[in-house]
Amino acid sequence: MSINNEDVQKIAHLARLAVGPEELDNYTRNLSQILDLVEQMNEVNTDGVEAMAHPRETKLRLRDDAVTEENQRDKFTGLAPASENGLFLVPKVLD
Repeated sequence: MSINNEDVQKIAHLARLAVGPEELDNYTRNLSQILDLVEQMNEVNTDGVEAMAHPRETKLRLRDDAVTEENQRDKFTGLAPASENGLFLVPKVLD
């Protein structure tokens, strides 16, 4: 699939990217190459191939769910400019 400079300008506009005229040909060529590669990949026969999330059958190693630090909430809220009931108070930013 080949795209032209006009297509790249539209894509850049939608993506809110500033693409200068001197970069346009390079972007067009690179995007066309990417789309050609995707077309090649779509032509590969994947019948009977099971979808997988990872090439290795690994399981996550889980750690024990145990408390490793002591509660320091009072210490940290004491350092804050303003706090109330163990919560940090911040200036209102929205009406």
